[in-house]
Amino acid sequence: MKNIKKFLLCSLLVVAMVFAYQPSFAAGKININTATAAQLVELKGIGSKTAEKIVEYRKKHKFSSVDELANVKGIGDKTLSKIRNQITVTSKKSKKTK
Repeated sequence: MKNIKKFLLCSLLVVAMVFAYQPSFAAGKININTATAAQLVELKGIGSKTAEKIVEYRKKHKFSSVDELANVKGIGDKTLSKIRNQITVTSKKSKKTK
């Protein structure tokens, strides 16, 4: 009985750790409107300089579609096709006050 309790406790800890370290991205995708440069670098083909360009670009132009990422210098069709399934574009919903 003692071994079963240890096993269950260890299993519970593993599950808790998995959920605790989940990325804070929608459905596992990186939101290019809110991601940090460090998060963008995790995308295949995106280096630190390109990540910074994405962050700078969106300060002036919020992305309304994934395709707009091609407007950032350093993002070509090949790079966009590599990362398309890893990224998303959503905007923060404003809280309505009554």
